[in-house]
Amino acid sequence: MSASEIYRLQAEICRTLSDPVRLQIIDNLKDGECTVSELVDNIGLRQANVSQHLAVLRQAGLVLTRRQATTIYYRLSYPQIVEACQITRQILIDQLSQGSRLVAINTL
Repeated sequence: MSASEIYRLQAEICRTLSDPVRLQIIDNLKDGECTVSELVDNIGLRQANVSQHLAVLRQAGLVLTRRQATTIYYRLSYPQIVEACQITRQILIDQLSQGSRLVAINTL
């Protein structure tokens, strides 16, 4: 696989992670698997909305599912994704504490 293909795939993962709800879901899954109902309770959104975001994460290969009777449990495919999210969050916190402003995507 070429370097440009790797960058393209990396950008796809970054696009998947570019939604605040998906970041909340990943944060909720960092300590282990959860059901949709548990995620709905923790995040405070409607089940349909959470399910849509889980589908995007699953399609990107970032979450896995396990069925037990009628309940589906979600877990992270790669626990390292939590570390990546924590690093970007820490960069943001550092920038904000230094009074820096992030450039809005639409101004690029």
